Amino acid sequence: MSKIVIVYHSGYGHTKKVAEAVAAGSGGALLAIDAEGNLPEGGWEQLQAADAIVFGSPTYMGGPSWQFKKFADASSKPWFMKQWRNKLAAGFTNSATLNGDKFSTVTYMFTLSQQHGMIWTGIGMQAPNSKAATRADINNVGGYSGLMTVTPSDASADEMVPGDLATAKAFGERIVEVLGLFKR
Repeated sequence: MSKIVIVYHSGYGHTKKVAEAVAAGSGGALLAIDAEGNLPEGGWEQLQAADAIVFGSPTYMGGPSWQFKKFADASSKPWFMKQWRNKLAAGFTNSATLNGDKFSTVTYMFTLSQQHGMIWTGIGMQAPNSKAATRADINNVGGYSGLMTVTPSDASADEMVPGDLATAKAFGERIVEVLGLFKR
């Protein structure tokens, strides 16, 4: 069985909810970055043992949270040792607006993965683009390079759009599918 680790920071619980949906689809383990930008004890070892690492962060002011950035900066030791080389990588983000510059956050995660020599996968799902499309549809936000979800700023994590959470679960399934291609 492949080991998938979903390493994420969540400021208000929304990104955690997305991480849980990705885990439900992938069978992956959740690894939360705390409010101070640190991993729990054993977290770095968990990432080293993973076959796939999925990055998650809210988008704040057009980029990842400072806590995620602190984690990324701290990954220089695994980078130096090439510990994540050839692991599968993917990423996701959530923000309060339909655009919210989420692409900048996913691009940051992509760049991080490429510096580590990882193999990136996007979501592999078409976006609905007809007049009949609704926010309940899979990939309604239209992300391709990574998973992008939207939660209004005055909505709790329990009020997240079901279509976004279904997309997150399908994204987890996609990660398993792509990882399977490497295990042949």
